[in-house]
Amino acid sequence: MAQSNLNYLRGVASNSVEAVATLAARICAVPAPTGSEQQRAEFVASLLRERGYAPEIDAVGNVYVRRGKRGIGPVLLLLAHMDTVFSLDTPLYIRRTGDILYGPGIGDNSVHVAALIGLLDMLDRMEQDTAVDLVAVANVGEEGLGNLRGARAAVERYAGEVGAVFALDGSLGRITNTAVGSLRWRIIVSGPGGHSFASFGTPSAIHGLAKIIAAIAEIEVPDEPRTTFNVGMIEGGTSVNTIAPLASALLDMRSTDVAALDRLANQARNIIQRRAGEGLQTEIEVLGERPAGSRSLSDPFVQLAARTLSDLGIEPKFVAASTDANIPMSLNIPSLCIGVTYVERAHTLEEHMAVPPIGDGLVQIARLCIEGSALLAR
Repeated sequence: MAQSNLNYLRGVASNSVEAVATLAARICAVPAPTGSEQQRAEFVASLLRERGYAPEIDAVGNVYVRRGKRGIGPVLLLLAHMDTVFSLDTPLYIRRTGDILYGPGIGDNSVHVAALIGLLDMLDRMEQDTAVDLVAVANVGEEGLGNLRGARAAVERYAGEVGAVFALDGSLGRITNTAVGSLRWRIIVSGPGGHSFASFGTPSAIHGLAKIIAAIAEIEVPDEPRTTFNVGMIEGGTSVNTIAPLASALLDMRSTDVAALDRLANQARNIIQRRAGEGLQTEIEVLGERPAGSRSLSDPFVQLAARTLSDLGIEPKFVAASTDANIPMSLNIPSLCIGVTYVERAHTLEEHMAVPPIGDGLVQIARLCIEGSALLAR
């Protein structure tokens, strides 16, 4: 794209910044915990209807609109997840101080859902056709135990048609071209239970679970490929003087490499099956599985994203993360994840994001769609 055209995009985008910030605040004010995104989905659909689109909400809760006149051929899929890590009873107090907008979930991921709508507004104002149809998806199930079910459903819906996928998430300047794979298990230990004094010596599910966790903590994992594990929650027991009949823990395992993740999972499985102790039973409940994948730095879409950032005076940073892009990346579909502005304190009540950089973020997305769709049409 010639510099003059890039400057034109910047001009259009600069006039969209405040509108996107306002949309982000309105979207953020609608609660959307993972698994309970219906209210936000309906709100996003209403915003799209106001703009003349005919959104569709699928069985899992994703909101879809298709922009283009072809109806056939490859499509460019844009994903922005609606769900947040905050419970339904979290006070959603949104405030602005100067150029900073605060709110639980404002950057992860309300501003990106707003940017998705803002992008459609920009393209419509410019009367800009794309070489292939765009499918914009406000999707569910990206956070926590959502297991990327919204992204899975969207990619499956357009199986055989999808030519590339851009996920909108994270911070401006970061290009996620490596998908961190993960496994999430619930480890369950059960036993007979009993009174702490009268039945002393009966195996305790809590003691058995503790042995398992201690052994897992001793697993050695490689620095490269980066591989990690974490026990994030423990539950069990009924009282201080009861030998626990049941205990459980949530285990998160991650790696940028499929084989390394498999090795870690096998080590953890062997520990779970062997270390609890005699008289106790163990079970593994699979709660989530996010596939790993990557796109080369020579990938034309990765190069386009990096070149656009450089043209905007922003140094591109190539990162590994777990995002909606994991799904298409694992299927070898050209895909990446980019952010629209700078986000701080994500997943906390003090989450906030900068408003002015939204302009550059919109330019990046618009250019990726315009020039990326041309790549797909070749």
